[in-house]
Amino acid sequence: MSRPVRVVVLGAGSWGTTVASLAARNTPTLLWARETDAADEINTEHRNTRYLGDHLLPPDLRATTDIVEAANAADVLVVGVPSHAVRETLSEISDEVRAWVPVLSLAKGLEPGTRLRPTEVISECLPGHPVGLLAGPNLAKEIIAGMAAASVVATEDERVAAALQPLFASPVFRVYRNTDVLGCELGGILKNIVAIASGMADGLGVGDNTRAMVLARGLAEMIRLGEAMGAHQRTFAGLTGVGDLIATCISPSSRNRRVGEYLAKGMTLEQAVAELGQVAEGVKTAPTVMELARDHGVEMPIAAEVEAVVAGRHSPAEAYRGLRRIAPGDEDDLV
Repeated sequence: MSRPVRVVVLGAGSWGTTVASLAARNTPTLLWARETDAADEINTEHRNTRYLGDHLLPPDLRATTDIVEAANAADVLVVGVPSHAVRETLSEISDEVRAWVPVLSLAKGLEPGTRLRPTEVISECLPGHPVGLLAGPNLAKEIIAGMAAASVVATEDERVAAALQPLFASPVFRVYRNTDVLGCELGGILKNIVAIASGMADGLGVGDNTRAMVLARGLAEMIRLGEAMGAHQRTFAGLTGVGDLIATCISPSSRNRRVGEYLAKGMTLEQAVAELGQVAEGVKTAPTVMELARDHGVEMPIAAEVEAVVAGRHSPAEAYRGLRRIAPGDEDDLV
């Protein structure tokens, strides 16, 4: 009888811990945490109170601070550290992961400097491994509380995706698959910037009509850049596109939306990030996305205003006045 597949998740933040909890209900799972206190709490109290409050984790989920132990144990490796830390983390274990072990990214950002997507960074650090991502409208605290949700395993090899689906699925967490890795990954990256704009709308009190306009036109910007880079338009109509966009832009739990709201209420960027206490990927990603937009000749006025606010050149109020000055074109520009 063959042994069960062991899932290893790197990163004990809110989403990394949640994904590890999903997997632990299906197969042996090990979670790597940087902090000894976090690993001890997961192992003894079955909680990660810093990120997930008092929600109980599966008793079979085990945590370690030994990244080499984690890498050696992996039959499936899930990378749940922030995008700016992916390369540094994987460089520690590049010789420790067994050949052909599939690697899934949970990160939703771009590497500063290189402008590489997380799956591209993983492929550079762990060459020869099947690489994909797990993404969707997934708010960690709702999923850990047992609320229904869905996600996508995206890999170029559909057979790999089909093998990974049941490792994370549950009766209330549906896992789909997609071969458009680029489109799925870009959706998760770009929606964070629109979410900051949505949060600024809330903080400024500009109304639901304005926020709906920002979401719709923000989606159009996501599609334009995605298609210019080679992604499929239809991907942005799915869970990793409009689904993730809606969840991130409207949820009070959304980190990027909250940063936008804090900025609109007069906080500096440093104060907003400190108040949040967690990583908001859109803050770091906005300048890099604008570089990509310029390289591909794509107009992204909402992303441009968010980048200007993050960089300190505009206030949120000035950003929204700037958007009002843009002359409307053909509604077909939405796609």
